[in-house]
Amino acid sequence: MTATTSARPLTSSGHDAHVAGLEPVLTASHVSIDYEVSPVVHAVKDVSLTLHRGEILGLAGESGCGKTTLAYGLNRLLKAPALLTSGEVTFHDQGGSDIDVVALGGDALRSYRWDKVSMVFQGAMNSLNPVISVRAQLYDVLTTHRPGMRKREKAARAAELLDLVGVDPGRLDSYAHELSGGMRQRVMIAMALALSPQVMIMDEPTTALDVVVQRGILREIMRLRERLGFAVVFITHDLPLLLEISDRIAVMLRGEIVELDTAENLYASPQHEYTRKLLGSFPSLTGDRGAFVRTGEHQEGRHA
Repeated sequence: MTATTSARPLTSSGHDAHVAGLEPVLTASHVSIDYEVSPVVHAVKDVSLTLHRGEILGLAGESGCGKTTLAYGLNRLLKAPALLTSGEVTFHDQGGSDIDVVALGGDALRSYRWDKVSMVFQGAMNSLNPVISVRAQLYDVLTTHRPGMRKREKAARAAELLDLVGVDPGRLDSYAHELSGGMRQRVMIAMALALSPQVMIMDEPTTALDVVVQRGILREIMRLRERLGFAVVFITHDLPLLLEISDRIAVMLRGEIVELDTAENLYASPQHEYTRKLLGSFPSLTGDRGAFVRTGEHQEGRHA
């Protein structure tokens, strides 16, 4: 593990010890989501989980297991033919009130999606509008959700947001094609932070980046989480990455969460066979080399 692990407030005494005393911020109870096609696809099946204030909850699983569908359900972004068929989603606001997310509509739903919970979408590098500047896109968020903001205040906030994510505010007038992949990703994170949400859902935000840029983005997310105190749902198929950055990890298989525990416990003592197979699918960087390597060396030597 790299230096980013130092920011993780994990314990070694198990799941209950980790969550004891922590305040919940988002709760899903028995959530099921179907795709109303023929035949019906049961994409998410009776999922229950709780995200605690300030924690990073990793959501792992193979492509097609329902991770993104669940995230869209938590943020009320499902579109036909997807339908939340049962369950409850509750947002526990810092002010002490509970919000029934499923019942939200109109302005209340619009406010929830940005003020309370924001999302960095899969393929976020391509989510920037290519024909308008970064400044215009940040202003659009602020104008829509903070209509009383003056132009000078929006300019200051936009510059502050880029500075937060490690991008020179001088890039405000740049267009997407003028930014590197890592910079575009950081701009998307800045947009998600624009209204200071309490939860950020990140759907495979580093998948399209090379490993060096990926490390920088992950360090930035950890730093911002520590500084601003928001909670993160981090979705990826990369379980080793989640072991490094997450407080807890939920493993998803065929629409169900089959295991949920702290990162340490999951790594040291996985309980579900699928989790063990996921962990075993990544080669070790230490120890003996595999038999196939030795066989290749033997054959190479024999033909020399």
